[in-house]
Amino acid sequence: MPRSGADLALLLLAGFRSLADAATEELARRGYEDMRPAHDFAMRAIIAGADNASELGRRLSVSKQAAAKTIAVLQERGYVGRDTDPQDARRKRLEVTPLGFEVLRQGEAVFDELREQWQRQIGSAELASLEAHLTTLVGARPVRLDAPGWTAHDLGGPA
Repeated sequence: MPRSGADLALLLLAGFRSLADAATEELARRGYEDMRPAHDFAMRAIIAGADNASELGRRLSVSKQAAAKTIAVLQERGYVGRDTDPQDARRKRLEVTPLGFEVLRQGEAVFDELREQWQRQIGSAELASLEAHLTTLVGARPVRLDAPGWTAHDLGGPA
């Protein structure tokens, strides 16, 4: 019996959650127990140019207040800092710190390891086929990493 469209959507979401949860757990084992997927989205948005709470909120589809809370959490943890804007000394711009870049690199390495695990489970050809089909269906760049929208409720929440 064929699956429904809703079943397909939930299966795809479960695949994402499986990878994201496993990556979060592995990052915790590597010493980044305070890192969450929403923090990754926020730091990538900052790298892409969201240099204040208003812009971060727009890019993440959350309120300015939620973005400010996320910024405070990331600053407290040392992943994000503020620097003086070279065009306006009164303005402070957000920037990802070296520690923030390191945790992003670690996260990328973890996702590569998780992909390798999936490859061992289903085989190289099957995983390549899955990726090719998904690329055909959703495009080569299906999600803007700086605008998760539907995961925004995680922003600024408890570690």
